[in-house]
Order: sequence, then C-alpha cells, then structure tokens
Amino acid sequence: MALALCLLLDRRSDRAVRALWERLEEDGVPTLLTHTHGHHVPHLSYAVLLAWEQEAARAAVAGLGDGGPVEVSVQGTVVFPRGRVALAGSASVALACRQARAVEALRATGATIHRHYEPGHWMPHVSATTGVPGARLPVVVDAVSDRLPLTLRCDRAALIDTTVGTTWELSGVP
Repeated sequence: MALALCLLLDRRSDRAVRALWERLEEDGVPTLLTHTHGHHVPHLSYAVLLAWEQEAARAAVAGLGDGGPVEVSVQGTVVFPRGRVALAGSASVALACRQARAVEALRATGATIHRHYEPGHWMPHVSATTGVPGARLPVVVDAVSDRLPLTLRCDRAALIDTTVGTTWELSGVP
C-alpha cells in the first residue's frame, strides 16, 4: 500500500498516453489500463509514501500552493527493474525544485518517502508498462519511439491511494 503525490496530465497529454497504453495492450504488453484495480490514470509522481498520516499529508500538499501547470519534455524510454518501462521525462531545474519542496513538506509530517523519490534520485517518468519480459522490450521501445518527441502538460495534481485508486484532487499544482 502506498500514497502517491501525482501530477495529472491535461486532456491532450492524457489521450496520448492512453493511446500508447492501448497499443501496447493490443500487442499483449500489460499497462496501467489492466494493472491491479483498473482505476489508474496517466500521471507523473512527485513522491510515493510508504508510511503516512492521511490528514497530515493532505494538509502538507495543500500548503504547497499552486505553482501552475508544468510541461515535461519526453525524449526517450527508461527501463526500470522487473520490466517496468516508462516515458523518460526531462528534469528541469524548476521541476526538480518543485518536486524536492513537495517531498520535504511530506517528510515534515513524518511520512516515509520511497527511496526512488528522494530529491536527487528522482527521475520524472510516466509509466508505459507494468512488467514486460526482456524479449518484449523492443515492442515497447518501438511504440514509445513512434510518439517521440512528446511534450506532456501537467495541469492538475492529486494524492492517490495506489492500492485502490482513490484520488483526492488538489486545488493547484505544487
């Protein structure tokens, strides 16, 4: 069980990622469309919390205010352990600072942050697959490459309980 602070994509960007997921599913590659509870949305996670107090986390992110929409340039694919493949986003100085500020606000509540979301270790990404065997990686890389370069616009944010997909939208984009 985890709680994630996520940037959500605007309509155009959401459609682009969902179209990629659909193509991969047609090719027999699992994506967030069919993973676990089926309520996943295209997103870019600022932080994943392994332990937290719900109200404290909600208050912390509400206190971050609204930094406005963020654009993320995608130029390639990144492969994580266990066959997780994602769109590799750019980490501009402004985006990295916003992410670090969000993590520090959540940590100040006593939350435990997943190590891959620690400032300086975080890599902006949008998931393409949830687990694909190495032999099928060329299918994923080809599908992603067909859509690049791509600029994704994040115009909303939410806290998402990753276990069940419950989403609490925020009033701004931290």
